[in-house]
Amino acid sequence: MPRTRIKICGLTREEDVDAAVDAGADALGFVLWPGSSRAIDPGRLAHLAARVPAFVTRVGLFVDQDPAFVERCAPWLDLIQYHGDEAPEQCRRSPRDWIKALRMRDGLDLPAAAEAYREARALLLDAYKPGVPGGTGEVFDWSRIPASLAKPVILAGGLGPHNVGEAIRTVRPFAVDVSGGVERERGVKDPAKLRAFIHQVTLSQDS
Repeated sequence: MPRTRIKICGLTREEDVDAAVDAGADALGFVLWPGSSRAIDPGRLAHLAARVPAFVTRVGLFVDQDPAFVERCAPWLDLIQYHGDEAPEQCRRSPRDWIKALRMRDGLDLPAAAEAYREARALLLDAYKPGVPGGTGEVFDWSRIPASLAKPVILAGGLGPHNVGEAIRTVRPFAVDVSGGVERERGVKDPAKLRAFIHQVTLSQDS
């Protein structure tokens, strides 16, 4: 089974960046949408991104925001995550390579979405909750994901050390994304939970 990559999202503190890197994360997510309790501003992004070593991907999360703001943040990012209702045309103008988050609302046609966002480097699949772009802490029905899509799948939504192994065995995603499942409190990561999550991902590779 190919190795499942790991993205730790919602980082706000220096020590959490360091802990995620030390635990073995492949990518770190920074929320630039001010509506989130985990949001940081561009100045804070620049400071935290400077701590990230080579070969760890810095991902900026945006929700239906002004392209000029995305452009302003881009120098400190390696990848853009469009997490709102951005049209394919807007995503194509991204200043960096990009991924598109899709909330798994009823009736979503994933193959059609994969075709619409065909320039995306991957699709991030998250739980749907009306009025909430992400970070719900809720799991969606993984059986809704087709066995193969035209794009790599990043699985998100309610993951934690308790269920990420099952998620990987069921979905076999390219990557998993976690935020609240490895927190001590909102916006503050728990190093022990980080290590436990990544350990469970590692164990799943051998099952």
